[in-house]
Amino acid sequence: MRKTPLVLLALFAAVATACTGGGTNDTPTSQAGAAESTSAAPGTTPVQADCAPTYLGQFTTRQKLAQLLTVGVTGTADAANIVKTEQVGGVFIGGWTDRAIFTGKQLDQVKAAAKVPLMVTIDEEGGRVSRVKDLIGVAPSARATVQAMSADEFYQATLVRGRKLKDLGVTVNFAPDVDVSSQPDDSVIGDRSFSADPDVVTRYADAYIRAMREVGVGTVMKHFPGHGSGSGDSHTGAVRTPPLEQLEKVDLVPFRNLIGSGAGVMVGHLDVPGLTTPNVPTSISPQAMALLREGKGYGAQPFQGPIFTDDLGGMAAITSRMSIEEAVEAALVAGADNALWITTDAVTKVLDRLEQAVASGRLPIANVNASVLRMADFKGVPLRC
Repeated sequence: MRKTPLVLLALFAAVATACTGGGTNDTPTSQAGAAESTSAAPGTTPVQADCAPTYLGQFTTRQKLAQLLTVGVTGTADAANIVKTEQVGGVFIGGWTDRAIFTGKQLDQVKAAAKVPLMVTIDEEGGRVSRVKDLIGVAPSARATVQAMSADEFYQATLVRGRKLKDLGVTVNFAPDVDVSSQPDDSVIGDRSFSADPDVVTRYADAYIRAMREVGVGTVMKHFPGHGSGSGDSHTGAVRTPPLEQLEKVDLVPFRNLIGSGAGVMVGHLDVPGLTTPNVPTSISPQAMALLREGKGYGAQPFQGPIFTDDLGGMAAITSRMSIEEAVEAALVAGADNALWITTDAVTKVLDRLEQAVASGRLPIANVNASVLRMADFKGVPLRC
């Protein structure tokens, strides 16, 4: 599912050169480079052609922007409608979603409405964050898992659980939670954290990611740069973490260790002294996105995968500060690749605003193109052909 960082860097550079003619009419005028087969000298391996311009060329600007949205749905009709009308890149199955969507090949109908592979996403950590335990069985919390089994045993158990998710039609799981925490079990992170020891978190999260990827389910680590020692619950209000220099020693360790694992990363709504501007949480912070993307600020390799936001529409750490339209624009301008929220109600208004942001230059089309390609790569779309 994931190319080497060098390939992706070259790919994005090529797309930025080929596909940014200015304004919003950004469909490549020529796709000859993608269509040509590249010759090679006898006895050498042919160089694959770049299919990225062709992939981008099938979308209008609005559809490119829609590829950067993942929205919660109430059921099959809601999902099929928003995919067909706006071509969103992903749908989210929440606790409120009608379980009938998993029966009678209804998800196949939803996927068929998409021009390109659709992400079907879910929160299925185990423990108290388990959306389909009635369908795939109960799993212990992360903290209880460490007490009950080795990392190798957890890997095997996750293979079984991952296959069940895959059979339901899920393509991306917003897990594992790699927060480092010693907080009580029932706190916002609490038993969702594997351990207060970042090395233990790394071992178990690595087992989870490898198992899910082996069965074909994408994973997303959360909540960058670390919610485990935060001052409160971002569902109900602003959360302040310890200073960045302290996060670097503890909370950021699992992210640093697993940045090349193939997992995406979800950025939380966190106010981080020494990193974020006051009243600008990490999910809409250019400084936080740059820290993750570049890596050097916390001793990690550059991150070439997709950056997701935490829910922008149902968590007071964001909603008390701005509208969903403002939040999605702010997140994408800051450097996120995919904005997540829990209903389809505002999709049209969000896309209207994003089109205006592109037209005005607030959201450069080159950045949009790069994010569309990161999302395609994460979905397993071949961009070299």
